[in-house]
Amino acid sequence: MLAIYKKEMRGYFTTPLGYVFIAVFLAVSGFMFAVGTLQSGTSDVSGYFQLMIFGYIVIVPLLTMRTFAEERRTRTEQLLLTAPISITSMIMAKFLAAFTMFAGTVLVSCLYYLPLFGYGEPNVGKAVGCLIAMLLIGMCFISVGIFVSTLTESTVTASIGTMAILLGFAVAAIFNNLIDTYFIRYILNWISVYSRYVNFTNGIFDIAATVYYLSITAVFLFLSVRIYERRRYA
Repeated sequence: MLAIYKKEMRGYFTTPLGYVFIAVFLAVSGFMFAVGTLQSGTSDVSGYFQLMIFGYIVIVPLLTMRTFAEERRTRTEQLLLTAPISITSMIMAKFLAAFTMFAGTVLVSCLYYLPLFGYGEPNVGKAVGCLIAMLLIGMCFISVGIFVSTLTESTVTASIGTMAILLGFAVAAIFNNLIDTYFIRYILNWISVYSRYVNFTNGIFDIAATVYYLSITAVFLFLSVRIYERRRYA
């Protein structure tokens, strides 16, 4: 597992992918931070984090689209399937490598908060809570991207498919006001990533939302494992 993790981490920095991801992430987050806080003259970062949920829809697929699609395209998938390692360990190694890149870049973007102390008194506890929520949401989105990447050998298809699923998770609850049926509204609100994040913006660490994000992550990683187990023994 460690060998695959190291291989993936090297791959991010020996190809343009890692640098492109970092550059796009910092550019998008910097713009949204400027709009959500600096330009608005507020030290409350909750608006910035809410905007970043939708930014992740475009950013995260850049990180995950090649995870397995590239292995299939270059015909190196057989090396993984015949390696003396379990499918679960292989999936987890690639997931942890992608999450390491994501979390590291998120932590670098925290430097944006420093100017806030110059003209305001930001709520540090609230910001930390929002940051934890962002890491959980990123974890959830990465697992979706890895799952989609196991389904195709086209990185473009993997990217577009991931964006479509993530968009569904993000905007599901937005249509609640247009639907009269309570059951459908309940389902949309339940699967919505955005609606579960709201409590974090109020400085409340939502355990139920945390369990939800971890559960979604586990479900999509499990589906990825099942796909590759089926492929290994086919």
